[in-house]
This record gives sequence, C-alpha cells and structure tokens, in this order.
Amino acid sequence: MAAPRWDDLPIPDETVDLREGPDLHPALLPLLPLVGTWRGTGKGGYPTIEDFDYGQQVTFAHDGRGVLRYESRAWLLAADGTVLRPAARETGWWRPGPGPDDLEVMLAHPTGIVEVYVGRANSATQWELTTDVVARTGTAKEVTGNHRLYGIVEGALLYAIDMAAVGQELQPHLSARLERVAG
Repeated sequence: MAAPRWDDLPIPDETVDLREGPDLHPALLPLLPLVGTWRGTGKGGYPTIEDFDYGQQVTFAHDGRGVLRYESRAWLLAADGTVLRPAARETGWWRPGPGPDDLEVMLAHPTGIVEVYVGRANSATQWELTTDVVARTGTAKEVTGNHRLYGIVEGALLYAIDMAAVGQELQPHLSARLERVAG
C-alpha cells in the first residue's frame, strides 16, 4: 500500500516539478539541477562484502523554503536484472551552508546511522560532500566517514560514494547512473 496523501492539509506537499507549486527558494539555486525524481541502476561493493547490483530511486523535492527534502530507495538486483529484495533507504535534507556554494546535508538510515555532511557545489552540475559527523545506534555497523560526489552528466545524475567502515579506511562503495523520471 502506498503512503497516504492528505489533500486537506493546510499546507501543500513538496514538489519535484519546478513548473508547479511554490517558487524555488533563491538560496537553493546551486541545487536547482537536482530537483526531481531520478531512477536507475548502480554497482556496490566493499572489501568486507561481495559486489552487488542495485536499482534506485532518488527524489529531491522542495516546498518553497530554503531546504530540499531528499529520499532514496534502493533494491538489490539479480544478474538478470530481476528484483531480489528491498535494500538501502535514506532520507534527509540538503540545505545551503554558510558560503554561497557551501552545502549542509543531513541523512538518516533505518540501519541506525545518521550522517551530517558538509560540502560545496563545485560547478553548476557537480556537488561534493564529506561527513562532518557520523552517529550510530548501539546495533548499527561501524561507519566512521563517507565522501559523496554527485554530478549531472549528459542529463543523467551520476554519483560515487566512498565509505570508511568496519575497520577500513575510505574505500569505493557505491556508484550509479540515474535518469530523470519526474521534475
């Protein structure tokens, strides 16, 4: 069952379509190309696990304030592309930092990890983030840091994530190519 929508709320939901709803807050202009919903596939791995393929949907939405809501849903794929099971999820907020191209990103994972990133827009279509803080519950795996690089290339959203976890230094972990499906 899909999450309920409440048309009688006194405020509108966030939007991924810049032609509808409120204007994008001027402070979010460095993030403008991200707004929308993106879907595609990627590859993952780490020295402590087997390599894997995954599908993913990422949404960047706004409600007119100076923050973007971010949500990512992933699913593991078999070698033939069939879906094996749900995989990682993360939700959070992207917001402007103290300088004109600076970013602050807060992400929460159902695995018990919360990350605060600092970074910057390196260009109109590239964003780089590094963890400032990683907090975890007592049952979460040991993650000590992450580095993320996002970019729009030939209209697609590409990203690479390096992770430091379970006694390993920063290592390549995830990369994907996502195509815009809304926004």
